[in-house]
Amino acid sequence: MTEAREPAGPNGGTHARRAPGTPCWVSLMVHELTATEDFYGALFGWEFRPGPQQLGSYVRALLDGQEVAGIGQLPPDRRLPIAWTPYLASDDVDRTADTLRLCGGTVGVGPLDAGRAGRMAMASDPSGAVFGIWQAAQHLGTEVVGVPGTPVWNELLTFETASVAKFYETVFGYEEEAAVSDDFGHVTLRIGGHPVADIHGVGHSLPRDRGSHWLTYFEVADTDGTLDRVLAMGGRVLTPAQDGAHGRVATVADPEGALFAVVQNPR
Repeated sequence: MTEAREPAGPNGGTHARRAPGTPCWVSLMVHELTATEDFYGALFGWEFRPGPQQLGSYVRALLDGQEVAGIGQLPPDRRLPIAWTPYLASDDVDRTADTLRLCGGTVGVGPLDAGRAGRMAMASDPSGAVFGIWQAAQHLGTEVVGVPGTPVWNELLTFETASVAKFYETVFGYEEEAAVSDDFGHVTLRIGGHPVADIHGVGHSLPRDRGSHWLTYFEVADTDGTLDRVLAMGGRVLTPAQDGAHGRVATVADPEGALFAVVQNPR
């Protein structure tokens, strides 16, 4: 994980149109929307309000009145993996979708309008990892970062980095920075010199039941206390808390199985 923070206001707030390729939003589709709201509301202090009706049963999570994430309900007959999904900013989602297809990716949903909020598509890279593409109109994305309860980083876990990094570089114009890592590689994606995401090759450690996937990190005030709350509310701790260069980090799953990481940044 390589930490990257957007410029923040006096209360940690930031809300501006993101450069193409910048992670700008995270969303989760679940089977039990009310129960999921209860879980994340208790864990992160989120409140919820309805989102665009074009997306079905969908709510936006708010922290102190500012939007930080979206949660929607899957149709009863859709048995898809439950996962947090990052959205990457685009100035033209239709053009990005076309480029993505030419580079070996797949567009599974859209492009389509999400009311007056913007235009979106759901896609997967050649390794199968799912992500969203967001062309902002009224909704620019996450409105606050740098405080507990907000998404702070996104990392792609995949078998190896070389081919998939080339895909993202071509589609979104990233600059790559290779890091010293294991045999499968570790690449930081940058825009204008600033780190925005990681690609981490983990080889055969990649879970067979999940495959390549994006992992979202949420900032917390106390990693160990957060893990206690996750367990108390029916979630699971997958990777125990450990201290690293960017803070105290752990990986967990919510009651429906959605993976995410929590990080307590050193002050």
